[in-house]
Amino acid sequence: MRSLDHAVESPRAPLLGDLKKQRALAPEANMSRYFHHVRHEIQPLLPKTATSILEIGAASGLTLSWIKTIYPNAVTTGVEINDAVAAELSRNADVAIIGGIDECLPQLKKYDLILLLDVLEHLVDSATALRNLRGLLAPGGHVVVSVPNLAHLSVTIPLLFRRQFDYHDAGILDRTHLRFFVEDTAIGLMNAASLNVSKGLISGMQGYKAKTLNRLSLGLLRHHLAKQYIMLGEPIEGEVRQRPVKWMIAK
Repeated sequence: MRSLDHAVESPRAPLLGDLKKQRALAPEANMSRYFHHVRHEIQPLLPKTATSILEIGAASGLTLSWIKTIYPNAVTTGVEINDAVAAELSRNADVAIIGGIDECLPQLKKYDLILLLDVLEHLVDSATALRNLRGLLAPGGHVVVSVPNLAHLSVTIPLLFRRQFDYHDAGILDRTHLRFFVEDTAIGLMNAASLNVSKGLISGMQGYKAKTLNRLSLGLLRHHLAKQYIMLGEPIEGEVRQRPVKWMIAK
């Protein structure tokens, strides 16, 4: 039995209203995939225990519902800006909060696991948002962050050979993305929020072509085949002394 009753809290108009407008303009099929996608691939990064879990950009809450099967006694909280999925989120999370990150911060508590999956690239000031959320971590807590990789071949080859840089309805060059990352800047974003990246996953290499290219290149093309970097961040007091990340390939 879940320890909290389902609750949908409706704060004042979102400060991140631009993101809501961008999502509203996206094709319905893409939005359906976004709102109902379960992020099973993050499992290798999840800590052994978690009692209070927060997901920012929780969509319909299906990832939180799955996480609940791993931590059945945890209290889950989902924050989502799109009120169209409020009912679904309230069914899948113990606490559902509808609104933008900035305005929802006063309603949030302390958490030992915070998820930011495909969120930071949509924000005007992703660095400040991550620093603010890092402040919600309980002692010994963890943050899991995923961001797209701009160095992927689907971006760099058209740019190099055809000088083309076209936005799309979904993917790395999603037209709603406001921030872009490569390996160094993704890690740097975490470090700037006093988070050490202790583990990392490369996503997007599940297909036959990507696996073959990675093998034939002896791994030299790995960071050009990565569509996303998924990182486990651990809070550090003082200067972060980041060691090179040993990237695992997501399944």
